[in-house]
Amino acid sequence: MSVARVTEITSSSTSSFEDAIEQGVARAVKTLKNIEGAWIQEQKVVVEGGQITAYRVNMKVTFVLED
Repeated sequence: MSVARVTEITSSSTSSFEDAIEQGVARAVKTLKNIEGAWIQEQKVVVEGGQITAYRVNMKVTFVLED
């Protein structure tokens, strides 16, 4: 039997949502072991002066707890 845990993280990028997701997962891998997946819960953009300046994602990362 395995037990998993879910943690929520927010990541941002100045280039795209995809880059924000990749950066968030890459950072999570440095701290969490046994990551199995991520659910992108929300996407937002930051607008300044009529231009998009940042892409943000809120994601839930699932990882399996070790015995």
